[in-house]
Amino acid sequence: MGHHSRRDSVAGNPPSSSSSSAFSPSDHHHHHHNSHGYDLSWPFSKLDNLDREDIRETAYEVFFTACRSSPGFGGKNALTFYSSDHADGGAGGLGTVAARANGVGMAPTSRMKRALGLKALKRSPTRRSLSGGIGVSGGGGSNPSSPSAALGSASPRLGFTVPAARTRRPLTSAEIMRQQMRVTEQSDNRLRKTLMRSLVGQMGRRAETIILPLELLRHLKPSEFNDAHEYHLWQKRQIKILEAGLIDHPAIPLEKSNTFVMRLREIIRASESKPIDTGKNSETLRALCNSVVSLSWRTPNGAPAEACHWADGFPLNLHLYLALLQSIFDIKEETMVLDEVDELLELMKKTWSTLGITKQFHNLCFTWVLFYQYVSTGQTESDLLCAAFAMLADVGNDAKRPDRDPNYLKFLSSVLASMQSWSEKRLLNYHEYFNKGIVGLMENLLPLALSATKILDDDVTATVLAEQEREEPTVDVDHAGNRVDYYIRSSTRNSFTKMIEQGNFSSMNVLDEEEATEALLQLAKETEDLAVKEKETFSPILKRWHPIAAGVASVTLHQCYGALLKQYLAGMSSLTSDTIGVLQRAGKLEKILVQMVVEDSVDCEDGGKAIVREMVPYEVDSVIYHLLQKWIEERLETVKKCLDRAKENETWNPKSKTDPYAQSSVELMELAKETVDDFFEIPIGISDDLVHNLAECLEAIFQDYTTFVASCGTKQSYVPQLPPLTRCNRDSKFIKLWKRATPTCSVPIEGIPHSATNEGHHPRPSTSRGTQRLYIRLNTLHYLLSHLHSLDKILSLSPRIVPSSTRNQLRSSSRRQLGTSSAYFDLARLSIQTAAQHVSEVAAYRLIFLDSNSVFYDCLYVDDVANSRIRPALRLLKQNLTLMGAILTDRAQALAIKEVMKASFEAYLMVLLAGGSCRVFCRSDHEMIEEDCDSLKRVFATCGEGLIAEDVVEREAETVEGVVALMGQSTEQLMEDFSILACEASGIGVVGAGHKLPMPPTTGRWNRADPNTILRVLCYRNDRAANLFLKRTFQLAKRR
Repeated sequence: MGHHSRRDSVAGNPPSSSSSSAFSPSDHHHHHHNSHGYDLSWPFSKLDNLDREDIRETAYEVFFTACRSSPGFGGKNALTFYSSDHADGGAGGLGTVAARANGVGMAPTSRMKRALGLKALKRSPTRRSLSGGIGVSGGGGSNPSSPSAALGSASPRLGFTVPAARTRRPLTSAEIMRQQMRVTEQSDNRLRKTLMRSLVGQMGRRAETIILPLELLRHLKPSEFNDAHEYHLWQKRQIKILEAGLIDHPAIPLEKSNTFVMRLREIIRASESKPIDTGKNSETLRALCNSVVSLSWRTPNGAPAEACHWADGFPLNLHLYLALLQSIFDIKEETMVLDEVDELLELMKKTWSTLGITKQFHNLCFTWVLFYQYVSTGQTESDLLCAAFAMLADVGNDAKRPDRDPNYLKFLSSVLASMQSWSEKRLLNYHEYFNKGIVGLMENLLPLALSATKILDDDVTATVLAEQEREEPTVDVDHAGNRVDYYIRSSTRNSFTKMIEQGNFSSMNVLDEEEATEALLQLAKETEDLAVKEKETFSPILKRWHPIAAGVASVTLHQCYGALLKQYLAGMSSLTSDTIGVLQRAGKLEKILVQMVVEDSVDCEDGGKAIVREMVPYEVDSVIYHLLQKWIEERLETVKKCLDRAKENETWNPKSKTDPYAQSSVELMELAKETVDDFFEIPIGISDDLVHNLAECLEAIFQDYTTFVASCGTKQSYVPQLPPLTRCNRDSKFIKLWKRATPTCSVPIEGIPHSATNEGHHPRPSTSRGTQRLYIRLNTLHYLLSHLHSLDKILSLSPRIVPSSTRNQLRSSSRRQLGTSSAYFDLARLSIQTAAQHVSEVAAYRLIFLDSNSVFYDCLYVDDVANSRIRPALRLLKQNLTLMGAILTDRAQALAIKEVMKASFEAYLMVLLAGGSCRVFCRSDHEMIEEDCDSLKRVFATCGEGLIAEDVVEREAETVEGVVALMGQSTEQLMEDFSILACEASGIGVVGAGHKLPMPPTTGRWNRADPNTILRVLCYRNDRAANLFLKRTFQLAKRR
């Protein structure tokens, strides 16, 4: 099918066929995609070996033959033909002066055009007229350059009249059709001449009984053509038409072994190389006539035929009829239908009997021609589209008739499918095809597509689809609204996809976070713009068929962007400010789209609930929350790895002289602070829940690290085992010899290491490396504690925190009511304080019982109080305390020194109460011991700048002083007090005659009111009475 060309002449010869506007069915099938650029598929099957010229010329011959008895075609007069040899441009007209009176001229208005809503031509009615002399009835065209001039005198001039004057008269129907069909005067004259010759005396013969190609072959001779080549081409066309109508597309099916078919094929093959002989005595012509007549007059049941069948087989007949219908369009204004269309269509009806056309086929073909013309002329004249839609009403009625012909159903399905496919291609992508300037065209195309779909679904599908597959499957729909819904969703998706392609979003590298972020942000803006455009431009039109058109488009955009957002999030390994920006922009877009849906659904029965349910929420807040949780988990994992490294590698050496704490603690707290700082850099309102979650997870790590720091053993591991209770053996031989050999204490006894030292006068700190590492642990704990306060302050005072739950608000409120200054890390803080207490105890006991053992427990008061006083031990203790003060941080010193004081008092008590066999005490030693006790107290009371308050020292020393006081009591008093307390402790009251005092258990909690403590004082009392009491009461062994 080709576009019509604008022409300067109306009555002149048509331009070459390459620019012909005549319908070109044969070329449609092959060239409509490539040559002509439309995507409208040809629905009438193809014809092999016939081009558009062949179809158009044959269609005109059929038309002229059928109308030969009508006015203007020779009716009421003998058939006439002309050769035009008027150099001045005049021509013998086909009509007479009385043409209009005889009904040849036509009114400029048309009932058909009014019914279809088509505009009248802008030219005046007198425009379609011939200029020149008045010719006799009959006649051809008026163009002086017509090829018919070549006929010369060879063509008899029947009915020629010399014009008396130049006048203008209307064109006859025959003239209009010749011009519209682009038939030359020469061809027209040949046709008239042949009909005149062959039908002499048979003017009443019906057209459907005439085998026109055969008649033309018989009566037209080569001498009537310009040359042999032209004649050969003309002859081949006639033969190809016979081949198409009788063999390729017969109205009545052929038997495979039909001899007439075989003979006709032989003649056809012979005609390819040279013209066949059509002389009177030609055997070939005789065989041709015999075969053609036999094939044309066949009937299905062998009954006598009333009409010949050479042009009524499908789809040949439809191709010919479509070529005729195409002539109703003005050759100068291709989008306009001729005002004379009513009479032309009436004349075309005369071909129905020859072509086998019915009213149903006419309506279908006429609908197609209108639609095709709209498409082929660039879709500029919407009236043609409206006219095609109007004709679809008749087609719909025809489709419901019970007596539908199978061929009609076949071509009805094909035509409607082609129209639907072309229409839906645009409606399924209306954003691209209908810009703001031509959006109104969609209003005309949409009802046509819906009508075609309805006819197909309601009247054709059940009958046809079982036998013939549709080229393109269609979506089953219940009503127009659903179909429009399908258009909206499809076009919106296509438009969204186009935005992605144009913006290079489809090729964005999701691994490149910055690139993906920019793409999503830009796409969100474009999606919002598209939604606004949809609402303002397309939805007002679509709303006629769909109550919530804008809502459906918004839902579709929401789904499209959501899918891309999901893909983006899947590629994000961690939460960043860019990710937050994309999510927040997505949330804004979602609110806009939801608002559009809500506004568009106000009048819906369900208030738009159904359409809103299709919008799966982006759940931006939830996504951000989960991403934030994931981010927290990743950052906490980093902190945990630091903790694990510390457990494997920490040596408890100080980071530096100025930073006397473990390197691992610095790394741990730096990571924790960095995590908290980055957490609040995330550009969202941080919920209180998230803050508590982060704090609790960090707290668990701090507690784990604290447990690791405090894993340094127990103080009991450094306390020596208590020796068995024995009674003094006064002045034993061993003691006397020992006194004589060593007047002063220099060698330990009973398992004391041979490390007795002479360093009492020049002591150096005895603090071991292990003890110093315990000091580093203690510093580390206080370092953690101080940084916990800093983190707590950041978490508590951040303006980014927003309340998230009543539970947390109540929790925070309760903490404030309890006077807790910090809302976080309470458990970690408590754990650190407990750990600090434990490490301080272990360090103190290690310092006193291990590092200072040689001058304290192993040497103090050994054998003789006077010669082994506490002064050397105090010198060493002061040196150790000085070193401790140099290593420990200020915050750690008070607790550490207090624990050293406790350990010192504990060691002093063990010297007095569990000193072993090398120690004995007399009541007279009390004064020296009391003096040493005061000296020991004074060391701690004066240590540092008030690190330990005097009342604390006094309170801790009460137990020691109470035991020292027992050592100043008489043996009799000690025995009496012991008896009373032992009976009371055992619950037996007063010991009667014959009963023994119970042995009090050793609790290790020394106290002057403890019977076991008094018993131990008696055991170490170098006194006869004590010795006898212990022997009689408990049978304690003597020391050896």
